[in-house]
Amino acid sequence: MKSVNRTRSDIKRDAIICAAKQAFQTYGVAGTSMDKLAEIAQVSKRTVYNHFPSKEVIVMHLIRSLWHKCMVSIPVQYEPDTALEPQLTRLLRAEIELVTGEEYLELARVAFGYLFYNPDRLRDEVDQLTAQETVLHRWIKAASEDEKLHITDLAYSVKELSSLIKGHCFWPQLMKMEPPLDDSNKDCIARCTAQLFLSHYATALAQ
Repeated sequence: MKSVNRTRSDIKRDAIICAAKQAFQTYGVAGTSMDKLAEIAQVSKRTVYNHFPSKEVIVMHLIRSLWHKCMVSIPVQYEPDTALEPQLTRLLRAEIELVTGEEYLELARVAFGYLFYNPDRLRDEVDQLTAQETVLHRWIKAASEDEKLHITDLAYSVKELSSLIKGHCFWPQLMKMEPPLDDSNKDCIARCTAQLFLSHYATALAQ
């Protein structure tokens, strides 16, 4: 296996990211200063700013990392011999778990507060997230190729599902308009959303 030579700069950057995760969990994002990050990472404040010009940039990095870990890199594959509904329900449940997690929500609140006044930057960040091929994207594509789903616009279908989930789970939680969802509510939303999607897109072969 080819070894990877990590520079001192790489090591310090990783230390800052680890410090941010620890500090945000302990003090909250709002209660964490760049001075505190430098102290925990055992680097200078200048080093922190050299890698991340603001706390919001660190927040966006962590959001992208969480999204990639939960929705891009998980090894879930389409199962041609299994009914569509339980498969899709499991995938949607995973996304619900991500977007309703307190860590994700707290990071998202800081990010949106910062990016709300920077629409161009917000658009760039959203584009970066949506450009990634998620496990849900791969699953719908595979089911369509298996002729179990009739999909004419893959990107639109993925966006449609994501909008349903965010409308029920993410935005109300982000704005603190509703109490946190318990497991029963999350299961219900995932199942009902899967049923709604499949009622429109499932083909006769899926029956």
